[in-house]
Amino acid sequence: MAPAVGVRLAGPAEPPSARELDAAGEVARAALTYDVDEAADLVPRLTRPPEGRRWTALLADGGVAMASMSAGDPAVGHIDLLAVQPDAQGRGLGRELVRAAEGWLREQGAARARFAGNPPCYAWPGIDVRYTAAACLAESLGYERYHSAWNMTADLGAGTDLSVTEDLRRLAEAGVGVRAAGPPGSEDRARVVAFVREHWNDNWAWEAATATGVHYAERDGDVLAFAAWGARPGWFGPTGTAPAARKLGLGRVLLRRCLADQRAAGQRTAQIGWVGPLRFYSRAVGARAERVFWLYGRELA
Repeated sequence: MAPAVGVRLAGPAEPPSARELDAAGEVARAALTYDVDEAADLVPRLTRPPEGRRWTALLADGGVAMASMSAGDPAVGHIDLLAVQPDAQGRGLGRELVRAAEGWLREQGAARARFAGNPPCYAWPGIDVRYTAAACLAESLGYERYHSAWNMTADLGAGTDLSVTEDLRRLAEAGVGVRAAGPPGSEDRARVVAFVREHWNDNWAWEAATATGVHYAERDGDVLAFAAWGARPGWFGPTGTAPAARKLGLGRVLLRRCLADQRAAGQRTAQIGWVGPLRFYSRAVGARAERVFWLYGRELA
């Protein structure tokens, strides 16, 4: 199926040019008003997914969409991003981009399309409910809501207590050391990535490998817990503790160390993405549930 007139499909074999990426980034910055600080980085990020992922960038004058195939289910495709320049909205361009993305997904063998994040390299879990026009477009095209997800926001101002001095002393007495891992590709980062893959999955391992920063706890040379930030720009996560090391308070310590890094990097707030344990983050750093995402899907006839 050929894309609509004026829509170019780029992908791994023929990636977007630097000029196209810049133009798409400007569209994203103008359209994604709740994500202005990171919007321009989302398109290039989605062109650097885990090795082997099938993806496409759909580029048009005034609009951009990104789509990819799920690694976990070969029958599922994802629409990862959709942005239309404000002065081009209301003219059907968003609809054309979605239809072009669906056509590409069909060619890749997808039987179902989702407006939902394709971990581990994604823009959002789903459609932020504040982008109401995007949710309305999805529903008008036959997509049905099948799940909700939410983020929490942690304030990183000077008034937010991120101290861990007493915790580090307590853990040291128990033989546990807490450290910052080196950059991607370093020996200790590789050890953490192997730990994450063993205890969780390849998606989290990819995020731990590519994250801006990683902190971890170990005892007698064995990694016990980890936390990452910047795997998704500006966000905290993933994080986890091995079952045998739970109840030591490692999650709170590693969370606070990551957030302190993010504050030092100039962030005023941090998004804790795709949250499960609300109470933990609320108690540990006063985070609040704030961003809600609706996940949509439909069968591709």
